[in-house]
Amino acid sequence: MKFSIIKREIFNTVSLKNFLIIFLFTFTFTVNAQTKSIKKSPPLSESSPESVGMSTERLARIDAMCKKTIQNDDIPGVVALVARNGKIVHLKAFGMADNQSGRSMKTDDIFRIASQSKAITATAVMMLWEEGKYKLDDPISKYIPEFKNPQVLNTFQYSDVTYTTVPASREITIRDLLTHTSGIGYGAIDSDERFQLIYKKAGIVDLFTTENISIEENVKKLAKLPLHHNPGEKFTYCEGLDVLGYFIELMSGMPFDVFLRERIFEPLGMNDTWFYLPEEKAERLVSIQQKSDKGKWIRYPITFYDPNYPITGAKRFFSGGAGLCSTAKDYATFLQMYLNGGELNGIRILSRTTIQSMMANQTGNLWGGDTGSYYGLAFDVVDQKGQALGGQGSVGTFNWGGYFNTQYFADPKEQTIGVLMKQTQGPVSDDTSWMFRLLVGQAVDD
Repeated sequence: MKFSIIKREIFNTVSLKNFLIIFLFTFTFTVNAQTKSIKKSPPLSESSPESVGMSTERLARIDAMCKKTIQNDDIPGVVALVARNGKIVHLKAFGMADNQSGRSMKTDDIFRIASQSKAITATAVMMLWEEGKYKLDDPISKYIPEFKNPQVLNTFQYSDVTYTTVPASREITIRDLLTHTSGIGYGAIDSDERFQLIYKKAGIVDLFTTENISIEENVKKLAKLPLHHNPGEKFTYCEGLDVLGYFIELMSGMPFDVFLRERIFEPLGMNDTWFYLPEEKAERLVSIQQKSDKGKWIRYPITFYDPNYPITGAKRFFSGGAGLCSTAKDYATFLQMYLNGGELNGIRILSRTTIQSMMANQTGNLWGGDTGSYYGLAFDVVDQKGQALGGQGSVGTFNWGGYFNTQYFADPKEQTIGVLMKQTQGPVSDDTSWMFRLLVGQAVDD
């Protein structure tokens, strides 16, 4: 272990008064590092489909789907991974990683996974919770005082982006932030134009940036802004996991990226998962592509963010909700740890009992209603109706996706994992997401 660049250059050069805190954190880290497990599940490795009860012939339907979708110009390229019982039985790349340069897609290419970062951040939150550092229903203001006395938006003036507020009915809790029920918004991608304008005026970074700003600075500005609604009242997709990224720094005494590397990525062998890619890995980053007016795949331009954020810029903004990059195999490794009940290769990341809580319905009918799934702590989870609808997996299958058209699911009953990596923005006629889950399920042959 490299002691992660001297703990991010001693937490970006601390003042003398904080030296003792850093010393204590270093001692605490050595005490609370991930524990060995009496269980020792092997790392993901490749095997034949038949060895784990899957059909090679039926898995070939995934190949046909990917090839046809690319031939139809619906997506430029894709990496598809299927695993069962801890064995990778299908890992293939199709199409182009970058059409303009003519670079073909490879199975170890690296993708911006955007909101798939949320599950990793939630894992980090629950690891610290397991150490007894806080209660999930603690108010976040207990640890980040700027969130004290939250306000809900009342009136709004489009002419000058001014507004009035009313006091929220209660404080925002850590659980609210995990479940998108805090009332916080999502700025540039918010469904409410008023919050897009409010966040823009306040200079909030919503997803990713090449600018020289820290997650702490962003979260403290965010804390001053109004909420969509009272905490716990509704499900509003939000920057809650960014807030929790900074919270992890406070509770662990470590820079967020260092915590993830030393406590999750290195123990699991996720060597290709980073906020900002090392120079030697940058050439493996897949381009974000969109359709041009002439119907050609071209690189996505700079909009409210620079698509090159993983390899250029200040590299200081560690977004817990959207900032990570990864490969199909690395993300499948993370999911396999969950299917193993929190353990992989003899290292315990979470307890099986903690995962049971994470996969329970945490939001009642606020998420989805009677649509076939509910929301746990950072996962969409299939219920009995979802299983009955077909093509979504067994009861308990957990899943999510990312802003740049990536998807994953893991089915605890069938012990299957599916990861589908693409990199597009803008409108696409892409049916691979729902078809992929269906085709993985139909390939079970035992």
